[in-house]
Amino acid sequence: MLEPLARPLHLVLVSPQIPPNTGNVARLCAVTGCRLILVEPLGFSIDDKQLKRAGLDYWDKVFLRLYPTYAAYVADYPEARRWLFSARAATSLYEARFEEGDHLVFGSEVSGLAPEVMEGGTGTPVTIPMLEDRRSLNLSTSVGIGTYEALRQVRFT
Repeated sequence: MLEPLARPLHLVLVSPQIPPNTGNVARLCAVTGCRLILVEPLGFSIDDKQLKRAGLDYWDKVFLRLYPTYAAYVADYPEARRWLFSARAATSLYEARFEEGDHLVFGSEVSGLAPEVMEGGTGTPVTIPMLEDRRSLNLSTSVGIGTYEALRQVRFT
């Protein structure tokens, strides 16, 4: 069994569009102790049935914060170490050195993270390695890969 981290990881979804992906990430947060941050606009209502169904009965175990903009989120966590996940980043997540309390930031299923986020100096861009000529992974899959790599480093190295 895992014990909660003293300083949990924060999983940040910027403008997610597909309710089951966000529900799956919420479930991941519930079972790992990570915090979930959602940045609007969302492509669904927070009360969406598909969102609730994907999170199953874990919603009462999820620490959730909702922000109206990326800037509002950054203002609330000005000193956070952020890892900006993008299929277009040059640095592999396996080169990153994660620490407790880090923020793992993911963009929408449709367009990823906006250029102003990627180039705005609020974090370090990283990618999940894939075969060439492939567009991207599913959002909740990407969050799971990034989260468990960060937890592996924080807990077992």
